[in-house]
Amino acid sequence: MGDLVQHLPAITVDSTRMAPLIELIDVVKSFGRGHALALDHVSLAIKAGTFIALVGPSGAGKTTAMKVINRLVEPDGGEVRFEGAPVADHNPPELRRRIGYVFQEVGLFPHMTVAENIGVTPLLMGWPRPQIAARVTELLDLVELPRDFAARLPRALSGGQRQRVGLARALAARPRVMLMDEPFGALDPITRDALGTAYRALHERLEITTVMVTHDMEEAVLLADRIVVLAGGRIVADDTPGALMAGSASAEAAALAAMPRRRAARVQALLGTPGPDASSASSHG
Repeated sequence: MGDLVQHLPAITVDSTRMAPLIELIDVVKSFGRGHALALDHVSLAIKAGTFIALVGPSGAGKTTAMKVINRLVEPDGGEVRFEGAPVADHNPPELRRRIGYVFQEVGLFPHMTVAENIGVTPLLMGWPRPQIAARVTELLDLVELPRDFAARLPRALSGGQRQRVGLARALAARPRVMLMDEPFGALDPITRDALGTAYRALHERLEITTVMVTHDMEEAVLLADRIVVLAGGRIVADDTPGALMAGSASAEAAALAAMPRRRAARVQALLGTPGPDASSASSHG
């Protein structure tokens, strides 16, 4: 037996695959004297390929926690790491070109065509123009926009179409990570649902890591693998959607989870298939 063990091949473990892709370690951020801490010693580890939603009331620290990842906000204390290295060691513009970013206002350049908007990051990175053109075509297909939209200006698009262009622009340089700040908040409910579902499919297809800030607990439950609830600059809950919906020791998390349960109960009551909370939910209208 001893001889057999001696001749077994050594097993090597790739530690980079086990380590978090993104890590916040005891991060503190304040926006001035007299203000409460926006981030109060926040620690969070995010594995590659995860879809994580940051939820909580206004002023909870959600967007600040996301923005320290790509250095749009610099922490006052603690450390943020990306791919095992401190983000403070990265040049901010170069770091942001490796991390996609989508936000509610989209922020397309109004004087540039759809193709020029999508290709702006690859152009800044020095990609050859034929490669950029091919990537634009690939991305229009990916976000399900007609190829002839490439020549249009943003003002010729609907809100949902502009958001798809913003998503394509964020994906253009093939980032490993996508940061999304209320990406679908300004859209009508049907478009919002369609885009959320489409993005979740892209997340899985491209095997990227997504960090999404949202006020909408229903959206978080339907799209994310993991939900982190913040309140007062601190993490008060961190679990799967199913676990949070089933119940939580955190009062803040329980309050957020109660709303989608009430809405589901009302729908069930209207359909004649009442759920456990339908009687109380239907009494409100």
